[in-house]
Amino acid sequence: MNNDGRYLRLTVLSIVGFSLILPIFLGFWQTGRAAFGLFPALGRDTLSLAPWRELVMLPGFGSSLKLTLVTGVSATVFSLLLATGFCAAVHSRVTPGAGARMLTPFLAIPHAALAVGLAFVLAPSGWIARGLAPFVGWDRPPDLATVNDTWGLALIIGLMIKEVPFLLLVILSALTQIPVAKHVSAGRALGYGRGVVWVKIIMPQVWPMIRLPVWVVLAYALSVVDVAMILGPSNPPTLAVAITRWFNAADPGQILPASAGAILQVLIIALGIAVFVLGECLVRRVGRWWLRRGGRGLSTEPGLHLASVITVVLMAIGMLAMLSLLIWSLAWRWPFPQFLPESWSLRSWTNSSSGWQRALSNTVFLAITTAVLSVALAIAWLEGEDRARRGRAAWAEALIYLPLVIPQVGFLYGLNIAFLKIGISGDMTAVIWAQAIFVFPYVMIALSDPWRGLDHRTLDSAAALGAGPFKRLVKIKLPILLRPILTATAIGVAVSVAQYLPTLFMGAGRIATLTTEAVTLSSGSDRRVTGVYAALQTMLPFVAYLAAFLIPAFLHRNRRDLNGTIQT
Repeated sequence: MNNDGRYLRLTVLSIVGFSLILPIFLGFWQTGRAAFGLFPALGRDTLSLAPWRELVMLPGFGSSLKLTLVTGVSATVFSLLLATGFCAAVHSRVTPGAGARMLTPFLAIPHAALAVGLAFVLAPSGWIARGLAPFVGWDRPPDLATVNDTWGLALIIGLMIKEVPFLLLVILSALTQIPVAKHVSAGRALGYGRGVVWVKIIMPQVWPMIRLPVWVVLAYALSVVDVAMILGPSNPPTLAVAITRWFNAADPGQILPASAGAILQVLIIALGIAVFVLGECLVRRVGRWWLRRGGRGLSTEPGLHLASVITVVLMAIGMLAMLSLLIWSLAWRWPFPQFLPESWSLRSWTNSSSGWQRALSNTVFLAITTAVLSVALAIAWLEGEDRARRGRAAWAEALIYLPLVIPQVGFLYGLNIAFLKIGISGDMTAVIWAQAIFVFPYVMIALSDPWRGLDHRTLDSAAALGAGPFKRLVKIKLPILLRPILTATAIGVAVSVAQYLPTLFMGAGRIATLTTEAVTLSSGSDRRVTGVYAALQTMLPFVAYLAAFLIPAFLHRNRRDLNGTIQT
């Protein structure tokens, strides 16, 4: 092993362990102590199960727990089924590149911004009701709980609009690694339905490659806070929202049962993943029996078409939600049931009292700083692997995915206590640090495959000409991988912009961002002002993705192709 590579690899792993992984365990340690009665600031210095008893006795606890399980599991299972069915129906007509471009708007928009737009569309006075009004005779908004409904249906729809495109992209990427067309042709030649070919042959090969992303979706759906605050029931809310409220309650005694709830949230996600693992084992056994039994499964075709139709409808609703943000920010008078505003105005944008300028500057600073730091750390990690000539170990892969499969509410309050003890709670440093815990994994995942796919023959040629490791990195790797690096940076910006709980807890409510303000305003403030914040929150990731596309195109505008002609 190259000594230089070994030292770089150990240095990067030490930085990741100290700055990104250790804070998670510190947060859990502090939260766990409070969950079992150890909180000296309140005079609690004896181990006890009292916080758990208090948690169970809190009003609405049982309903919040049930609502969390129903919405989280339903959104994950339905998203997986729809993504699989849609891929089975259209895979032969959609290339992975075209699919990625089609899905970019849904992947780029922050969850909270989409939820705000979706609330505008689904509300009793929203676009869907306005479109139906002329046909059903409504002259005023119907008395229907289409948002914040007690069943959590709006929350499930909101989660699916975000998670179905994500799973589609993951599945399309996995499909590039297997000969799908040959499998489908062979199965259809034997008389099997397309759906059965996918279930029996293709998905068993795809599932191991998408298992971790599905777990990430499940963990997020079971512990989401911002989307649940905007679309979910409010009394009682989901468990994650209830825990957040208890942590921020005026009564400091609520911190102990809230800590117990935070640990319970972790256990719920662990149980959910365990159920998925057991389900995988059960499906494997049933699948073997089904394979031996035979059956052509021609009746599955309508199911594939239904999945495609529902997916297209969800995407259409998502596009309406994005468009509604801009329209509401420009609307002045918009009486029901008119489909478009009666009058338009820029007052919501130009009114300095709305305060969006400060929130925008904070958001941009946090996004750029966090994304650049995460990309630099990811490049150092990958370069260390190259120089050490060693692949990534399974435990290192687990370090990357760890922040994505654990609930933020489970450790962020405890981490805030740890930051408070070292004197950085409530300032930008704490927020940047906390956001980087979640930005780095996405950046690392986005950059790993392009980095590993680089043709090493170019590097070997440079080495043969006397170029050292640093020169090969600066002169060859970084220019060739400029587009993937900028794309990873744009993903980091999008993830940073979307962070709600890390900013809320670590900023101690003193650092306003577009996300924190949009979630607060969505609870009943002026829709025009809310639209301004959510529209800006949506625009930032798109600007980052546009820059990731345009900058390499401009810098490489005079590249020569293989025929020696100048590319324009």
